[in-house]
Amino acid sequence: MNFTGEGKQTQTVLELRCAAAWANGIHEHLQYLSAFHAFLSITAVLGNILILVALRKVSSLHPPTKLLFRCLAVTDLCVGIVAEPLSAVYWMSVAHEEWNLCHYAAPSFIIASYTLCSVSLLTVAAISVERLLALLLGLRFRQVVTLKRTYVIIVIFWIMSAVSSILYLLTRHITVWFGYLITSCCVITSVASYTTIFLRLRHQEGHIQQGHPLNIERYRKAVSGALWVQCALVAFYLPYGIVVALFDYTKLFPSSVLILELAVSLLYLNSSLNPFLYCWKISEVKQAVKDTIREVVCCLSG
Repeated sequence: MNFTGEGKQTQTVLELRCAAAWANGIHEHLQYLSAFHAFLSITAVLGNILILVALRKVSSLHPPTKLLFRCLAVTDLCVGIVAEPLSAVYWMSVAHEEWNLCHYAAPSFIIASYTLCSVSLLTVAAISVERLLALLLGLRFRQVVTLKRTYVIIVIFWIMSAVSSILYLLTRHITVWFGYLITSCCVITSVASYTTIFLRLRHQEGHIQQGHPLNIERYRKAVSGALWVQCALVAFYLPYGIVVALFDYTKLFPSSVLILELAVSLLYLNSSLNPFLYCWKISEVKQAVKDTIREVVCCLSG
């Protein structure tokens, strides 16, 4: 294809996603993916609602830390409420060749997906920085990392992500390159933060225990939980990044389209997995979830 401008190229890509060639030979597979996403939508919604309710009961977490985990849970909840249903509608519209519906569903699910994925990446990176600052600042940590500042940072994350995603309608290159830039910065920031944390804990543990307000054992568990969430996100997002980088819209094959859509499904799966990671690696959240489930069971049985 020859494009006369980025705007025309973006429009052509959206039109291509709503063309018979896109689903040539994989109609049945797309229907299975839609059903799978309907299931993931339910698990993501239920799991993250449970986590949000449980986080309200956890008083031992530092308020900014709790707010960042809430932001991540809200993002995953929005994936289940918005992104996954939209993607299921899009794939079903392609599978059944409902092109009018497809032309609305395709840009909607793309914008929602880019926005929510960007916020998730930024929030996880912010958690790694917050954990590092808790170690480096000592008594000054609560004065520097405040709830108000954390709210401001989260609002900035959402605005940046939403604006860059909406720009997809004008030129997809801005959105795609913003995604690569954000991903690179977040990964570098997280790697640097956790590397610094582990090095300092290893070489200065005795000094910290004597003169630092942190409970080192509890801090290690908190870092471990955050690191597991980070690794899971990278593991589920990386295949999509690789596939998008290699995907050629000018050469469509059923296998390549199916691989792209499977990578999207893997990316969404992370939102359903995160609640289990919170319960597994964060003891306070695990206990709060147990208490919440008991209360729900008692209410239902009563």
